[in-house]
Amino acid sequence: MSTVILYGTETGTGELVADAISDVLAAEHDPSIYDMTEFAVEDLDTEDFLVVVCSTYGEGELPTGAEPFADELDEVKPDLTGLRFAVFGLGDTVYGETFNRGGEIMAERLTALGATQVGHHGRHDLSGKVKPQVQAKEWAEELTSVIDEG
Repeated sequence: MSTVILYGTETGTGELVADAISDVLAAEHDPSIYDMTEFAVEDLDTEDFLVVVCSTYGEGELPTGAEPFADELDEVKPDLTGLRFAVFGLGDTVYGETFNRGGEIMAERLTALGATQVGHHGRHDLSGKVKPQVQAKEWAEELTSVIDEG
């Protein structure tokens, strides 16, 4: 089983987080990293484990970097039954109810197509003191056992 890491970002932090997660998973899970703007929905393989890294933009919207992939999911509506995925979201609690909404939107779209979210939904808070890459590495450490369960 391969691990595919997709990131959607506005400012580039999502890519840095995806790299940090990849570093942790590299020893046992052979991860590949893709920008959501460059990954086609038809390339999703239900045999892979999917990690989604997604920031939140504006008032709770997807970042520009995630929109093409999300739109393609809505148009193609692939059957993702059997696909297991985990989400690490990026946001800022100053936005209240829309905090980390980007990751939640991606999780909702994937589960609506039959995929199964597993593990702890990571939620980084830009207003916090922990750097996103540090939190992502800790989250990925926990994720390794979840990946192996499948």
